[in-house]
Amino acid sequence: MSTHIAAAAGQIAEGILLPGDPLRAKFIAENFLEEPVRFNEIRNMFGYTGRYKGERVSVMGTGMGMPSLSIYVNELIRDYGVKRLVRVGTCGAMRKELAVRDVLLAMSASTDSAVNKVRFHGMDYAPTASFRLLSAAREAAVARGLAPHVGGVVSSDSFYTEDPDQWKLWASFGILAVEMETAELYTLAAKFGVEALAILTVSDHLVTGEATPAEEREKRFRTMVEIGLGAVLS
Repeated sequence: MSTHIAAAAGQIAEGILLPGDPLRAKFIAENFLEEPVRFNEIRNMFGYTGRYKGERVSVMGTGMGMPSLSIYVNELIRDYGVKRLVRVGTCGAMRKELAVRDVLLAMSASTDSAVNKVRFHGMDYAPTASFRLLSAAREAAVARGLAPHVGGVVSSDSFYTEDPDQWKLWASFGILAVEMETAELYTLAAKFGVEALAILTVSDHLVTGEATPAEEREKRFRTMVEIGLGAVLS
């Protein structure tokens, strides 16, 4: 048992999916895993371990934003030996080549957060995905008839910003979408020598103003979970 996770030793698999919403973790466990067993409910941050196609795998919520994700990912890796972490979440598109409902594999993650400035004493660090997991996820997506985008995202500390056009600078440098967790996930994976990937579905579009209704998000979420499970067990 760690500070924020109640699991006993051996209860968490080496591969894990990480949705932000703990109820999404519950949904994944109940709809994709065989014989899921809940290992955590501290602060209602649900975590489960079960089997997918005969292979042992876990799923756990991380909450919103890098500070929340950082707590759980630190403990999952350090205290429970997790080695492959795949975030499954949503993002806001920042460039016209993306459309709502598209799947994005985050190759790298810029950020407006100061967390790495503090960590690296004012220097810049470039958090990147595991190439092996990214390749496995792309293959899994293509096998399902999808054409996933691969590129950079920006992990923001602020959902509501003072400057509503701030995203345009990121977009002008080729950043595809904005979300709130991936930069910290990739940084921690590098620190501990494990693999990480973020698989994101475009839920809204900053250029066109379009957004997907909730029922369509669930359909795309299922596809994203299947891609994530394929990658984390690769």
